[in-house]
Amino acid sequence: METAATTLDTSGLLCPLPVYKASLVLNKLDPGQVLELICTDPGSLADIPALVRQRGDRLVKAEEREHQQVFWIEKAAL
Repeated sequence: METAATTLDTSGLLCPLPVYKASLVLNKLDPGQVLELICTDPGSLADIPALVRQRGDRLVKAEEREHQQVFWIEKAAL
């Protein structure tokens, strides 16, 4: 798996903040770079894959940890 260019920890934040903050960070990344996104909002399991599809990015990996969801999102080429 690609190494994350940056990590965003949105622990404790509820929808829509994890989606909003992830979008802001992804907008600053170069195509092909990976964002590691850490969430604690259970709604993120549906919200983050929807964000990735909407933006055209690629969900490299998603995993559930104890009280956390972790997503690796690769920014799409322009």
